[in-house]
Amino acid sequence: MTFDIAAVRDGFPALGRTLDGRQVAYLDGPGGTQMHASVIDAMAGFMTRGGSNTHGHFAASFDSEAVVDDARDAVADLFGAQPNEILFGQNMTSLTYAMSRALARTWSVGDNIVLTRLDHDANVAPWMQAAHDALVGVRFVDFDPSEGCNLDLSTLDLALDERTRLVAFTHASNAVGTITPVASIVERAHSVGALTYVDAVHFAPHGLIDVAETGTDFLVASAYKFFGPHTGCLFGRDEILSALAPYKLRPAPDASPDKWETGTQSFESLVGVTAAVDYIASLGSGSSRREKIVSAYSAISAHERNLANRFLAGVESLPHVTLYGQPTATGRSATFAVEVDGISSDTVAERLGERGCFVWAGDYYAYEVMHRLDRGAAGLVRIGFVHYNTEDEVERVLGELDRLA
Repeated sequence: MTFDIAAVRDGFPALGRTLDGRQVAYLDGPGGTQMHASVIDAMAGFMTRGGSNTHGHFAASFDSEAVVDDARDAVADLFGAQPNEILFGQNMTSLTYAMSRALARTWSVGDNIVLTRLDHDANVAPWMQAAHDALVGVRFVDFDPSEGCNLDLSTLDLALDERTRLVAFTHASNAVGTITPVASIVERAHSVGALTYVDAVHFAPHGLIDVAETGTDFLVASAYKFFGPHTGCLFGRDEILSALAPYKLRPAPDASPDKWETGTQSFESLVGVTAAVDYIASLGSGSSRREKIVSAYSAISAHERNLANRFLAGVESLPHVTLYGQPTATGRSATFAVEVDGISSDTVAERLGERGCFVWAGDYYAYEVMHRLDRGAAGLVRIGFVHYNTEDEVERVLGELDRLA
């Protein structure tokens, strides 16, 4: 299945912007993706008609409760989960901090947790801080820069033992694009009785998430990455969410998933979350929303793979540009970390930005990745493509990289 790229782009208002007479190319420049028009309309519609907090005895409150239920249903379809296993928060980082504190209550001195050098710091620092407070050990899974920045699973096997309580890892690196073997990592962790926590923020716009197939205990993503608003979405297995005790206010619900959602939710954002999932589903076909999502990601993956192959072939012909990560489109998202000889990453991003190519520079919070690559805070230049990008945009940024020399 394929989709009409022109029709896709028509749905993203920001893509029509121009700079000095040239159309702007959003190449992962804002650190995320653009919001679809249907999401904007849905959020504006809710705010126009007016909402209320939940658990009231009037129509506006009933409406907000329906908004929450609809959003749980939508994200459950996106993740391949059940609605009662979905909860929301301000963002992925806030949700991970909350979950780390709850899980740390179950750890004992002498236990350990396992993290990776491939992750965004939102899936590292919260766990390190919780481990410090609980007096448990922290172990790291490494990756080999000379082998395409793939996780070295032999270091995972060495890190695991009967006192391992958690393995937290990324579904796809937001820095170098590496896609991890989620099911294999989950199986290894479960073999020693450890729980798994998967950061799918960067993977969500690129590929199909299936928590039932991978067997993970937790998975978290952010709706702004899949063309929606800034809202965090977390999946947790029902029996685990129900058994854990979160930090919460005394009058707050005691039942899961509500007990995890501190304070009043952003109902207008949750309307946007549902609309974002429905937008993805609209790109596919099938009799159910989940079937449409599966179909849509098949088309998205095929389109992005084509863009990735074109970019990789072009970069290979630029001797002054160094690529970090997998040199083929296999096992990676269409996200690329590059370095231009003799020019700082900030300068490269600035010059590309002046020419209408919006990219990102620095460490993009991938602290462990950049230190493993000996790039520190200066980091690299990130160029990324999603399903609304075109082959012309790939060629355009390659041409600009060539001219930078």
